Amino acid sequence: MNPHLILRVVSKLLIPMIVLFGLYVQFHGDFGPGGGFQAGVIVAVAVILYALIFGIEEARRAVPPVALRFGAAFGLLLYAGVGIAAMLMMGAGEHLNYLDYDALHPDQAHHTGQHYGIMLIEIGVLCTVASVMLSVFYAFAGRIPDIPDEDW
Repeated sequence: MNPHLILRVVSKLLIPMIVLFGLYVQFHGDFGPGGGFQAGVIVAVAVILYALIFGIEEARRAVPPVALRFGAAFGLLLYAGVGIAAMLMMGAGEHLNYLDYDALHPDQAHHTGQHYGIMLIEIGVLCTVASVMLSVFYAFAGRIPDIPDEDW
């Protein structure tokens, strides 16, 4: 019998709920506390828990470092791209304000563009934060210890 059987079973139940809670924090961040940064950390914690229970190599197979580099770059480009798109969509004679999202949707009376813009940049923040947190974890967890376990 595997000595970590209970940890493995419980973590398989918890990890999807942790990711679901991260998505809840992400998509309700504009109505209450939360947003992209908090959601990114929560999603990263789900993968870190997976790595602690199943091993770092298994986690690297599930979420490879190349996907983390892509996620960090994609999130940054999405954040910057929304601001640039909003500037380019502004009408002539208007002030070019970076991250002024009203230009993203024609319904200026209800500020629908503001909601779309915030959601898009928060998704970018989620991708970047989760990717960077996991990259830092992989870097520290994958290094060879200076002192062997026997010398402790």
